[in-house]
Amino acid sequence: MATGQRRLDIEEIGDVTVARFVDKKILDENNIQVIGNQLFGLVEEDGRKKIVLDFSNVEYLSSAALGKLITMEKKVKTAKGKLRLCSIRPDIYEVFAITKLNKLFVICDDQDQALEGF
Repeated sequence: MATGQRRLDIEEIGDVTVARFVDKKILDENNIQVIGNQLFGLVEEDGRKKIVLDFSNVEYLSSAALGKLITMEKKVKTAKGKLRLCSIRPDIYEVFAITKLNKLFVICDDQDQALEGF
C-alpha cells in the first residue's frame, strides 16, 4: 500500500491503539475503502484488541463511512476486543443518534475519557 494512502494516524498509548482520522470529510468512495482496510487491518492483521477512533478532524461523514464503522465494531467484537469512538462533533453525533448508532458504539467526549478504564 502506498504511503500516500494513509488515512489514519495511529498512536499507541499503553496497550490501546488510537486511530485518528486524517480527512476532514470522509466522502470519497476510494478513501472510505482505504480507511476501512486500514481499520480492519488493525484487528485482523495486527491483532489489536483495544481501539479508540478519534474523530477530532472529521467534519463530515458519509453513510458509506458509517457502514465501515459498523463492520469495524463487529470485527472488534468477534476478536473479543473493545472499540471506542471519541471527539465527535455535535452535528456528526446527530447522525449517530438519528441512526441509533450511538447505542451500538461506545462514544466518549474526548481521548482522555476514551482511554479511561479501558
